[in-house]
Amino acid sequence: MDLLQRFQKVRVFMFDVDGVLTNGDLLVLESGEMARTMNTRDGYALQLAVKHGYRIIIVSGSAPSAVQLRLNRLGIDEVHFQVKDKKAFIENLMKDRGIPADEVLFMGDDMPDLPVFDSISLSCCPLDAAIDVQRAAKFISGLPGGRGCVREVIEKVLRANDQWGNEPLIAST
Repeated sequence: MDLLQRFQKVRVFMFDVDGVLTNGDLLVLESGEMARTMNTRDGYALQLAVKHGYRIIIVSGSAPSAVQLRLNRLGIDEVHFQVKDKKAFIENLMKDRGIPADEVLFMGDDMPDLPVFDSISLSCCPLDAAIDVQRAAKFISGLPGGRGCVREVIEKVLRANDQWGNEPLIAST
């Protein structure tokens, strides 16, 4: 199956948080709280994918944070934090929900994400992902984590399925 066909078959997007939805930086505040930044263009694309009926699933090894509130506001209610073994978690999730591997796009950026690549059809990573992850990915974004890489893969799927350019009106992202 060529890359375009893989993008056309996607019905489920799975994303890591740190290094994919964020740039991987943590701002440690004096209170001890850690803050992250997220890209509004990624937010627009996530919201659009939800409106077109795609399933978005977030799988992160990090602790719950305000990221969940942001994602919930974009219409994403399936957010899983503190996942220690992403491959086992995703394989069980796909089995329990009857999600075929060839309909899944997963984007990760670092070593804990790498084992997942063997379980799904379309493995993707940001431009600044770890070298081992880049070597294993079927698609490397032209953009770094937290800077539009999520939008890029969502846009590729929507364009491959003639769903880009006829967007329903979306409020601020």
